[in-house]
Amino acid sequence: MELAVFQELTEQITLECFFMTDAQQEEKVIQLIDLYHFIECYDHKIIILNYLHHSINIIEDHGIRKGILFYDLKHSAPLDLNANEDFKRKNNLKELWFVFVEEDTGSSSNRNYTDFISENSIDIYYDRIFKFSFFQSIIHLLS
Repeated sequence: MELAVFQELTEQITLECFFMTDAQQEEKVIQLIDLYHFIECYDHKIIILNYLHHSINIIEDHGIRKGILFYDLKHSAPLDLNANEDFKRKNNLKELWFVFVEEDTGSSSNRNYTDFISENSIDIYYDRIFKFSFFQSIIHLLS
């Protein structure tokens, strides 16, 4: 994704999310930055379809509609897995991906991730689970 496209997407947040508080708009920009960088590292051919109206980003990957939820173990809110499954169905998504975003190198061990996955039944609701080391630009498939 080119910088001009990224700038256009951030401007779209300002225009379409005017009703959000500054903090909510900041969270939306962080969500977009995570999505943008993930696509750069995973497959730059992925197309962003929608990221504004939900925490799950809708993308198109090789012609297939998918949803991506970014999650930071340190800062994220509790999950509503049933709502996410409903979102998948309503938006005709073939897959849901769960992506742990890690900002610090080695800030959490794989055991922390596997414990979280098990305790929250992430692997039941999500088709693929990744760990994304943001600043190292490394993606690991966990499940």
